[in-house]
Amino acid sequence: SAPVQVQLVVPIAVVFGPGSVPVDLPRPLPFRDVQEMEISVNLRTSVTSRYEMFYRSTTAQEEAALAAATAQEADAALHLLQDTTLGSLTVYVVPETSSLLPQGINVYVGKHRSALVRAGGSLAALQARLQEVTQLMSFTAGSIAAALSDRVPNGHLSPDARRYLKSSLGYEITFSLLNPDPKSHTVDWDIEGAVNRYVKPVLDKLSLVANFSVDSQILYYAVLGVTPRYDKESSSFLLSAHSLPHVINPVEARLGSSAASLYPVLNFLLYVPERSHSPLYIQDKDGAPVSTNAFHSPRWGGIMVYNVEAPASPQASLPLHVDVDMARVMEVFLAQLRLLFGLSREEVPPEFLLESPGNEGLADWELDHLLWAHTVENIATVSTTLTSLAQLLDKIGNIVIKDDVASEVYQAVASVQSAVAKLSRGHLLSAFQASKEAVTSSEKAFFDPSLLHLLYFPDDQKFAIYIPLFLPMAVPILLSLAKIVRESRQRKKEPTKMD
Repeated sequence: SAPVQVQLVVPIAVVFGPGSVPVDLPRPLPFRDVQEMEISVNLRTSVTSRYEMFYRSTTAQEEAALAAATAQEADAALHLLQDTTLGSLTVYVVPETSSLLPQGINVYVGKHRSALVRAGGSLAALQARLQEVTQLMSFTAGSIAAALSDRVPNGHLSPDARRYLKSSLGYEITFSLLNPDPKSHTVDWDIEGAVNRYVKPVLDKLSLVANFSVDSQILYYAVLGVTPRYDKESSSFLLSAHSLPHVINPVEARLGSSAASLYPVLNFLLYVPERSHSPLYIQDKDGAPVSTNAFHSPRWGGIMVYNVEAPASPQASLPLHVDVDMARVMEVFLAQLRLLFGLSREEVPPEFLLESPGNEGLADWELDHLLWAHTVENIATVSTTLTSLAQLLDKIGNIVIKDDVASEVYQAVASVQSAVAKLSRGHLLSAFQASKEAVTSSEKAFFDPSLLHLLYFPDDQKFAIYIPLFLPMAVPILLSLAKIVRESRQRKKEPTKMD
């Protein structure tokens, strides 16, 4: 497919607070500086990252905000003063001795688009820290490679890369409660309240990225496909890590949501084990119990096992009434949702402190993280789709391309060019929107009904279909034609009788 050349530009303001300016600055503030890096993906895709740094001193208002007692308060006050354009970053440099950051912490990443960084003495030390911050808060080579995972040779990817969901215009989220033993348990879950309280704030924030729809269901007599192993010591039942993949297939047959869906479906399953297999615990690869009693499946969703307290008296009447603690369940499901979108916060250096995003579920810079990756992925997808379409049309000689298909192709090309141009100017949001329009147009062109029948009925297939039909009819016709020809020849040979 066609080579993709993308330049990702991140505008970064580096703001020096009082007493934090390194002695070895190359020239007086304010000044601009540019750092470029090549992200090597593969031969057909060249991605350059370009950090456009603007170094300046704090304004009086920013200085006042930095005088706050804690980093959280400073972050909240600075948020009102800074550039909040998507994809841009502001890094405030505080003196080496600042008490704003806790002991041993050199970088504090807020919940918006800014960070606080200790000066570190020299410009070189500061720049090393700045590089770590900008990579964390915008994109890493790994996140861009993961976005282009379909174009990257298998060996070159981190194992996580294929875990993330593909970029899509929409996602459907289904919460399912599985009660395999309704004779023993009556399970109540306030899924509507929980979705409004825990899931909606996250999806509102993600609504920039895609459309989301949420539904829920309760399935009775739905069992896991694996019989758990009884453990005498703990008198409980165990599911080992290697058996977890076999749990999903039988359950998925009962879910029935993905068949009718246009968009990827994320399944979150809460499983209340039957009384004969309670309590049920999940073990990791090393045989240790998993603290959340849950596991996730890449690009599919997650399952959490919810054990029911055994009744105190054996004479307790069945079914037992179970009220699900939704806060505990939603904490697990939201963590799995973040994992599926590639927003897990695992690889952070020890001297970094990351502010918790609160009930919004993700920080502003994490939203940017998704937008960077999805924009690059959309551009690559459109380029692949249009290339495939062009190759296809080359192969089919007698094709007629209707005007509306042509205009969708032109529209897709224009939108991709616009997305690439906007990325190179550092306009992340408009680049992402253009890339989404390009995907829509290229899919419309590729799946246009006027082209579909040509894909499925090329000429050689037509012959293959019609010859068996016409051959039986053709045989008697050809034989009688041959007979007519023979008879007419014989007539010519026979001399006319002369009286």
